[in-house]
Amino acid sequence: MSGALLVVDDDRAHLSMLRTVLAGWGYRVTGVEDGGEAVAAVRERPFDGVLMDVRMAKVGGIEALQRIKAYNPAIPVIIMTAYSSVDTAVEAMKRGAYDYLTKPLNFDDLRFTLERALEHMALARENKSLREQLAGDAVLGGIIGASKVMRDLLDTVVTVAVTEATVLITGESGTGKELIARAIHANSARREGPLVTVNCAALTDTLLESELFGHEKGAFTGADRKRDGRFMQAQDGSIFLDEVGEIPLAMQAKLLRAIQEREIQRLGSDSVLKVDVRIIAATNRDLLADVQAGRFREDLYYRLNVVNLRMPALRERSEDIPLLARHFLERFAARNRKEVKGFTPAAMDILVRYPWPGNVRELENALERAVIMAVGDYLTERELPTNIVALVRGGRAAEAQPSSMAGLALEEVEKAAISQTLKETGWNKSEAAKLLGITRTTLNSKIKKYGILENDPAR
Repeated sequence: MSGALLVVDDDRAHLSMLRTVLAGWGYRVTGVEDGGEAVAAVRERPFDGVLMDVRMAKVGGIEALQRIKAYNPAIPVIIMTAYSSVDTAVEAMKRGAYDYLTKPLNFDDLRFTLERALEHMALARENKSLREQLAGDAVLGGIIGASKVMRDLLDTVVTVAVTEATVLITGESGTGKELIARAIHANSARREGPLVTVNCAALTDTLLESELFGHEKGAFTGADRKRDGRFMQAQDGSIFLDEVGEIPLAMQAKLLRAIQEREIQRLGSDSVLKVDVRIIAATNRDLLADVQAGRFREDLYYRLNVVNLRMPALRERSEDIPLLARHFLERFAARNRKEVKGFTPAAMDILVRYPWPGNVRELENALERAVIMAVGDYLTERELPTNIVALVRGGRAAEAQPSSMAGLALEEVEKAAISQTLKETGWNKSEAAKLLGITRTTLNSKIKKYGILENDPAR
């Protein structure tokens, strides 16, 4: 552990001893002998933490604490006090002290408290930075990204959106191609019109033709009334043809005419209807390879591929993972009424290093589960799917955990997480509490609440 510490104590011998010990632990230590000097030092240069005595001759610890907190509320201040002054230390906690230690100091307690305080400070800085990035970096139509590849893509989206060009969005499944389509529409002159989405892979030939172009009453069994298709519904707006590569060859000719001539015919009708829509399509297939293999019409390919936008895989923009992770954490914490503040460094390391074959969708699912499993203030690697952790850490491939805990009450999920952690730590409550990100007192309370037994065969 390293960091810049300010130690405040008017006992010169005790101050000298603390400076020696803390320097031996790797800290950069500055020592002063009075609360007034401490306030001045904090104003002059940044410190990661303050270790301060309560009783000092000139300006005492409580007054110095208040002045330091008024200047920099984020800096953790740890108070040192004699046993006879514990009430004063409790008062300091009420006024913003991070923690207090009683003299004579237990060095193990001192080291643990300092490490915890500085880690808390680092997490707070990281989360503040992420929030600022979310507010200030590229966020267009729900697309989050600050990487160069995403900035370039979003610049192109803004350039293309104001035109009437047909756009083909390519990329792996789960990358967020529909978000690009929505951003194009939202930044176009057609933004006041509708954006109509069609999943081309979900429908048979007849159903797809009816879905796109509409049908007359009696056109097929079950057609009990005339119906407008998606092209007519998108009039004066945009139509998004998702998974366009899955359209059967027979339908591709009809789609080509609709795009080329801007006219359609309802199924069962001889009348031609003019349509004014912008075409945006997306696929995870290599359409050019499909053209060469005879699975996709070449003329339709070139009609769709006027402007090609490639959505990069998440592994190609790993610097965006912290932004996306923070976005999903905040969303799922609010949805599940969880007070989760952020990620431990180890958890974020896992997220950044994992290759995410399922892209943003996989990250979203993993974090939904992690937030549901969370019992502390910060998500740890223990809440992440074990197969992801095992792959990154180089261990044996763990059995994949379900991506959803749907149907389980939040208390059942919390009980399971606590029980599993206790089991894996051999019921070492201190270690379990540390891994869960809660205090030992809170852990004992939850063990009692859920009736968790050490030798319970159900665990």
